[in-house]
Amino acid sequence: MEIRIGIINTGRELSFDTGASADEVRTQVATALEQGSTHLNFADVKGNSYLVPTANLAYIELGTEESRRVGFVA
Repeated sequence: MEIRIGIINTGRELSFDTGASADEVRTQVATALEQGSTHLNFADVKGNSYLVPTANLAYIELGTEESRRVGFVA
């Protein structure tokens, strides 16, 4: 699933693919915001880690979990 994160006062967004489901990411973000955590930690499918400050979150966009179709649709 693709995640796109907008960060306040930053011209670019952070975009990566993760193996986590949309519900897992939603729960992780909601819990961090409710508990007042200072950072969120995400990992992508390649093993890279991303540490995002919660105070600077503008938005988090979750992509679909469905795989893309290849070929022509009749």
